Amino acid sequence: MILVFITVGISAARLLVPALPDQIFEPQRSVLHQAIFGAVAAAGFGVLFNFGWVRLVWAAAAGALALAVRTVGMDLGWSLEAASFAAAAAVALGVEILSLPRLRVARMGTALAVAGCIPMIPGGAATQCIIGLLTLTAEDPATAAETLGMTASAGLRVAFTIGAIGAGLTIVRSLFRRSDFV
Repeated sequence: MILVFITVGISAARLLVPALPDQIFEPQRSVLHQAIFGAVAAAGFGVLFNFGWVRLVWAAAAGALALAVRTVGMDLGWSLEAASFAAAAAVALGVEILSLPRLRVARMGTALAVAGCIPMIPGGAATQCIIGLLTLTAEDPATAAETLGMTASAGLRVAFTIGAIGAGLTIVRSLFRRSDFV
């Protein structure tokens, strides 16, 4: 549902202001910029997950860490998927370290790591995929090959990025097996 709202919002913005260059819609790659907005987004998802105030602060820290690590990875030339995997693993590792019995800052759990990683889902590529699918319904089948290629590429990028995030979270979680399930 969130992707539908993002798609409608970006499409409406492009229709209302067609004279703006596409550079406005390009993502910013500053580490501080990404960390701040990752913190805000993760805290917002923490509210949706019904976190308390303390967990909201930790969710914001997890979101900031996730997007900071991903941005540094992409600045080093890594692909979006590889950088997202490393960032998800870093967030999961941070949550697991804070949950160790000696450090027990707070009873964290996997939900905190998930909330911290949600801002890494590539909404722009998902929007491009959805708009491409809608465009395919209106195009002549003989000329739809280019649109189909771009749509499939965007869809695969979203799928592989979500898979990389899931793998990063799962691998770290499986290395820190504990008897309590949070």
